[in-house]
Amino acid sequence: MSSLISFTILGLFTGAAYAIAASGLVLTYTTTRVFNIAHGAFGMVMAFVFWDFSQRQGLNLFLSLFLVLGVIAPAIGWGIQRFVTKGLGEGPVSVALVVTVGLFVGLIGLAQQVWPPEPRTVPPFMASSGVQLGDTYVTAHQIITIVISIGVALALYVLLNRTRIGTAMRASVDNPELLRLFGGKPDTVAALSWAIGISLAALGGILLSSVIGLSYYDLTLLVINAYAAAMLGRLKSLPLTFVGAMGLGILQSFAVAYLPSDGFLAGTRAVVPALFLFVVIVLMPQAQLRIGQVKGIVSAPLPSITKSVGWGGALLVLVALLVGGGMSTANLLLVGTAATYAMVMLSLVLLTGYGGHVSLAQLTFAGVGALAYAKLEQPNLAGLFLAAAIAAGVGALVALPVLRLTGLYLALSTLAFGVLMDKMIFQAEFAFGFNGTLQAGRLSVLGNAIESTGGYVLVMTLFLVLMGIALLLLRRGPLGRVLIAMRDSPAACGTLGLDMRWFRVGLFGLSAGMAGLAGALFAGLRGTIGAADFQFFNSLPLLLLAVVFGVTSVTGATLGGVGLMLLPVMQSNNPGIAGLIFAILGFGAVALGRDPNGLANLMFGLGRRIQAVVLPQLRDKLPVLPGSRADAPDDGEDAGLDDLLPETPDATGKVPAHA
Repeated sequence: MSSLISFTILGLFTGAAYAIAASGLVLTYTTTRVFNIAHGAFGMVMAFVFWDFSQRQGLNLFLSLFLVLGVIAPAIGWGIQRFVTKGLGEGPVSVALVVTVGLFVGLIGLAQQVWPPEPRTVPPFMASSGVQLGDTYVTAHQIITIVISIGVALALYVLLNRTRIGTAMRASVDNPELLRLFGGKPDTVAALSWAIGISLAALGGILLSSVIGLSYYDLTLLVINAYAAAMLGRLKSLPLTFVGAMGLGILQSFAVAYLPSDGFLAGTRAVVPALFLFVVIVLMPQAQLRIGQVKGIVSAPLPSITKSVGWGGALLVLVALLVGGGMSTANLLLVGTAATYAMVMLSLVLLTGYGGHVSLAQLTFAGVGALAYAKLEQPNLAGLFLAAAIAAGVGALVALPVLRLTGLYLALSTLAFGVLMDKMIFQAEFAFGFNGTLQAGRLSVLGNAIESTGGYVLVMTLFLVLMGIALLLLRRGPLGRVLIAMRDSPAACGTLGLDMRWFRVGLFGLSAGMAGLAGALFAGLRGTIGAADFQFFNSLPLLLLAVVFGVTSVTGATLGGVGLMLLPVMQSNNPGIAGLIFAILGFGAVALGRDPNGLANLMFGLGRRIQAVVLPQLRDKLPVLPGSRADAPDDGEDAGLDDLLPETPDATGKVPAHA
């Protein structure tokens, strides 16, 4: 009986901390329609600031709390709303998710750079005080946390439902223009919501830091558990959010107490919040269709087939030159890793760039493909494509339970799936073995094994080129046009009778299959793979680099794969600025998140300017060959130099038609 009371109190304590953080998340979403994935990261950074004030600088405890909760956190929330998330609620959910994931990664990098790794502790409030309940000792810190959570829930409920400011907060998202006509200030109201929300994230982080310590990842990911509680409240009901947080805390505490510590159920103890989140998402009501949800987004230009094949051949020649130039095995492995990442990013081009859906666990699907390839023990084309098919089936199964839902709920289902796979499957003994690694053979083609690392990297590059060309062919065809139409206006597609639900399941499956194919090739490249190669958290930098370089183009995916390969290399070569590199990546994604064409779009624009300025000068200097025709027929491809130049209007202002 005493143990039951002890674990119940522990569950109430953690649930109270979740409730505080979840309340801030619900507040910002209710008033701005932006789901802040970085909510936990803000709490983590504010916990470090609180430690810096109270422990390193020796300031008074209450003064430190006032500076963090009353000054710094509200100021950051105001700035984030004014300069980062303003207007995101009116656009596509995918853009808002990418921007807040960028904040997530950038804040972790910022914390690592400002506070380098070292042991740090935050003493609990009133550490020497407590209450004895039978055989259970309840600390003052636990009591304070529970009382504060109740107070926060009541205060927010009164604020939103019984005050003019709360009414303005709810009106600012329902109809900001109407609020402005009645003399309200939607931007000011939204900034106030974010100021309060970040302060609550900071409070939750500070209360949890005394229990789990100051850890960049543990503190950030633990607050993510608050997402499940917020989802139970459907991101708008504070009472349901509070109940969900308390229930989740107790459920998690009982799982640690009563589930076995070994065997398959041992992994369940660590994934109770993820299971809770997935179940809540499945039970969510039907999602309403959004009209014009990709406001302001223009896809990258599609290259012709000739250009696609030409650039693919050039990439193969470049890799062949690197392989034949005596590159070391270590560097060849890096080139192969870049090809793997690029193929996984191509799956994001299909899913996010063309389809408008976000996956927060795409590297997990690559892990499924790698695991299947190693377990099948068929290092040939049949085993490779079977592993990809298994990954595609898993991807379809992830989307199947949330068949009725789109946008945010679909993305969060992949978040829960990534956590479940990481904790329950990849880290289990039956998956990667007792030592956490698994052997995988090199791919053989028609019975000929590719033993050399250079030859295998060349084959991986060939798969990358073929995958990119196939993706462009799909985009140019009727299926690609349906994809873009569904992304641009789901309501219009529904009006025309298109069944987007099963189409979305197929899209997720195909995207997961592409990632699984890349993972299987990666397993053959490395020869030995482990759970650490496919950690859930690594899917976030992969998504961000895909967006930074351009998630709507094959070029962006290829450049993003190279960038993601170089990221750990730069961090290991420059450990003093490892956190800064991560911060630049995250905040760079924030800056480019509204333009999914990314840096690749800038390159396309530069190329067009070069064609418009430089090529005409070169044409004028070239001698005219006898029998040449300036008006050669255009076959729809890149036939010659003239086809690269913009058409010039005649005297009537019309562009002459081709002969």
